[in-house]
Amino acid sequence: MKPVKRSKIEIAKKPRGVEGPGFFAGKLEEIVGLARANSLWPLPFATSCCGIEFMATMASTYDLARFGSERLSFSPRQADLLMVMGTIAKKLGPVLRQVYEQMAEPKWVLSVGACASSGGIFDTYSVLQGIDRIIPVDVYVPGCPPRPEQIIEGILKIQELAKNESLRRRESPEYKEMLNSYGIE
Repeated sequence: MKPVKRSKIEIAKKPRGVEGPGFFAGKLEEIVGLARANSLWPLPFATSCCGIEFMATMASTYDLARFGSERLSFSPRQADLLMVMGTIAKKLGPVLRQVYEQMAEPKWVLSVGACASSGGIFDTYSVLQGIDRIIPVDVYVPGCPPRPEQIIEGILKIQELAKNESLRRRESPEYKEMLNSYGIE
C-alpha cells in the first residue's frame, strides 16, 4: 500500500486584538470580515458544462465545504455570492440581473468559465459576451471548463475580498457610481 500523502493545513490567523482568559477584543471590521469570508453562501447560476465542474468542486474529492461554502442557497435573498457558470443567452440576461438585484448587500459575483466571462466560443448574436455587461463581477475564473482547483482559487479570491472589505465600502460614492454605471440603484 502507498502511504497517504498529507497536505500541510494552515490555520487562519486570528485578527489582532487584546485577549485574555475567556475574552477577545479586536477591531469590529476585522472580526466581521473574518466571519464573512468563512461563511459565504453561494448561489450557483449554472447553465452548462461549468456547472458540472462546480458539482465536482462540491463533491468529496475537492469538498468546497472546507472553505465555509457548504450551504448552497437557491434563493437570492439568502445568498451573498453569485456564481455564474456557463453560457448566458441574451434572453437570460434580465433574469440574471434580477437575481443579482434581489441579493442583499454585501454581495460578490464570481464569473466561472470562458462563456460567462466573455461569451466563450459562442460569438453570436444570441449569447451575452460576458456577464460584466449587465452586472459587476468581482472575480473571473478562466477556462473552458475550468478545473475544480481553479474554481476553489476563485472562491479563495472572493474570501480575500470579503475579509478585507471595509464595512462602509458599500455606502461609498465610488461604489454607488459603479452601480449607477450598470443602471442599478
